[in-house]
Amino acid sequence: MLQAAELHRHTRTRPGAGQLPIDDTLMTAGPSGLREMTSREVLDAELQVLKIDVSQHLMEHHHRLLREIGATDAKHLRAMHPGQSVLVAGVRASTQTPPIPSGKRVIFVTLEDGSGRVDIAFFEDSHEDCAHTIFHNGLLLVRGTVEARGPRRTVVGQMVWDLEELAAARRDHGPQAVLDILGRTTPAPTPAQPATSPRTLVDGTAARSSTPTPTSSPPAPAR
Repeated sequence: MLQAAELHRHTRTRPGAGQLPIDDTLMTAGPSGLREMTSREVLDAELQVLKIDVSQHLMEHHHRLLREIGATDAKHLRAMHPGQSVLVAGVRASTQTPPIPSGKRVIFVTLEDGSGRVDIAFFEDSHEDCAHTIFHNGLLLVRGTVEARGPRRTVVGQMVWDLEELAAARRDHGPQAVLDILGRTTPAPTPAQPATSPRTLVDGTAARSSTPTPTSSPPAPAR
């Protein structure tokens, strides 16, 4: 802004119409005396003023953190097998809660990480731990299970974190602090069931998502 003001001042002092300039030197502003903005400050300014990331993707500042915790991007998610546990992260591009025939509420989230998009479904059993974080943060880290939807890979979400909060913990306390946060909020393992049957969900786009749910055992015969 200081440089813009200086250029404007020089422009106002230029000769008017019909007058010859003293010289044809290109007028440029001198150094403002302020330090150069960091790439993060430039990105923050773009988001504040333009509401869009122009110079770089919003996720670029988090790549190192995501490598340290073993997160998978959208590009490499396609190579994973159904049933694998995975960490995915990205900008929350969309959030939907369409009506479901069963009447249960399912939160559909799409994350965009620069390499592609990841579609995630959060079923009712995860809402108590996840819903508030999902709806109140723009950058998310999700732990879930990979599922196949034709040739595509989607994720059934089990836990979610604010990625900016994790980045702040790493900056202030180191990588181990992030691992501690992820460990403290790891859901307790569920006991193995003798048999499972898939629960199938049809969303508004007629796409199906399945995740195992325990089958109830037949009642014991009355004596």
